[in-house]
Amino acid sequence: MKYLKNFNENVNRSEIDAICEKYNIKNYIINDDGTIDVDGDVYLYKQKLKVLPLKFRNVSREFDCDSNNLTSLEGSPQNVGGYFSCSYNQLTSLVGCPQSIGGNFYCRSNQLTSLEGGPQNVGGHFSCNDNQLTSLVGCPQSIGGNFYCSSNQLTSLEGGPQSIGSNFYCNNNNQLTTLEGAPQRVDGNFECKNNKLISLEGGPQHVGGNFQCIGNNLTSLEGAPKRVGGIFWCDSNNLKNIDYLSKYYKELSIFNNPISKITDLFTSSNEFGRITNREDKDLIMDFIDREIIQQDKLLVNRLVEFLDDIGKPKSREELIELLKNNYTIR
Repeated sequence: MKYLKNFNENVNRSEIDAICEKYNIKNYIINDDGTIDVDGDVYLYKQKLKVLPLKFRNVSREFDCDSNNLTSLEGSPQNVGGYFSCSYNQLTSLVGCPQSIGGNFYCRSNQLTSLEGGPQNVGGHFSCNDNQLTSLVGCPQSIGGNFYCSSNQLTSLEGGPQSIGSNFYCNNNNQLTTLEGAPQRVDGNFECKNNKLISLEGGPQHVGGNFQCIGNNLTSLEGAPKRVGGIFWCDSNNLKNIDYLSKYYKELSIFNNPISKITDLFTSSNEFGRITNREDKDLIMDFIDREIIQQDKLLVNRLVEFLDDIGKPKSREELIELLKNNYTIR
């Protein structure tokens, strides 16, 4: 059903009606300036559009213009009550985007280099994966759901959201060497896998779910969260010590690190290769407290003494042979 309100005779009403009919847009009001308000959904998915066919003002539910050839969001609604999706286009800018979105916002798989001009209020998830972003400046500071910025060219998380409703994902950003700018509290999962991180400093200090920093260039856990409610994953780095590991985590996975050659001597992993039981966690904290590793130097006599004390003895010679390729032996 169509309604006309304060219609300006300079606006081509019949043309707007024809376009709405073509794209199955119903329950709309034509405003005096030629924009339309839609009480319902607008689906323009896969229509081979190069530009949006109308100027929208408000859409009460979903607005989907995925998988077209759009290079601009000019004509987008100012406010969307449900989700807004403009993924899989050729966008280089979010200028013209709605500023308030009640549901999720998706702009993944475009050619975006900046988030400036994007929405400032997002009630659900925010996904900007698979673009060419080098910065998160322009991003809303509070997001009601998950935040996805994986597979870009980010060098920093500065400008990113500081309040997240659930999970934060910044995986596969080839230039990301630091977590500076990350939110300090994430109630869900925090993932920063497969980057070039050399430090965890600046990252969140409280993670309610899992914390994953797999596949980076970490040599230390300095800056690691003080509390992880789920699994702390730090596999496939170059960790030679775990000095900054907090005791507050549910499970620990440190597979494929130099330090794991040592922890394997006195801990037992579950079927998934993770350290889970309380006794092993206490042994790890005892190991850290004894300062057996200082930077990349292994004080082998202290390690021998530690293993003797816990009833898992190894000779000095055995330990040197096992660890000589990874540590400077003292």
